[in-house]
Amino acid sequence: MEAARAPGDEVTQALVANHRRFLAFLERRVGNRAVAEEILQTAFVKTLEKGGVPADDEGAVTWFYRLLRNALVDHYRRQSVEGRALEREAREAEEPTEDPELKHAVCACVGDLLPTLKPEYADMVRQVDLEERSVPDVAREAGITANNAGVRLHRARQALKKQLERSCGTCASHGCLDCSCKKSRA
Repeated sequence: MEAARAPGDEVTQALVANHRRFLAFLERRVGNRAVAEEILQTAFVKTLEKGGVPADDEGAVTWFYRLLRNALVDHYRRQSVEGRALEREAREAEEPTEDPELKHAVCACVGDLLPTLKPEYADMVRQVDLEERSVPDVAREAGITANNAGVRLHRARQALKKQLERSCGTCASHGCLDCSCKKSRA
């Protein structure tokens, strides 16, 4: 006597059997296999967590394609939001935020710490922050997009901040307006 099968077993088998079709469907729409696999895995997990799958295997496949279309919409929405955030970061990096008082009071350690950063980070900080060049100009010379340059500048500033905190300790946390760390190291 054959053991009774669980009601959703045929549905699960149908979804697994169509894995390659689902993956191809997604890959054609996103143009990247890794992204398609990630979307598909997320959809499978959602299906397992939430249930609500149609009882018949053919209906389940149609239902899952609908779920994948919704996942694609969500993916492109997230991608659009991320793109807008990168554009905003690039625009903000272009805008002058000069404070003459602060410019003269910048910690002397910055120049010493730039060589400790990745060369592309050090160049970005040097050109944009110290030489006051625009992000699009620096990006054009480096052969990258303004968005990429904005992201690189943000990461470079974060790396420089960490180096300053490591090197200067509390002096860095107070804005280096009264830099005493260089004197204490000498």
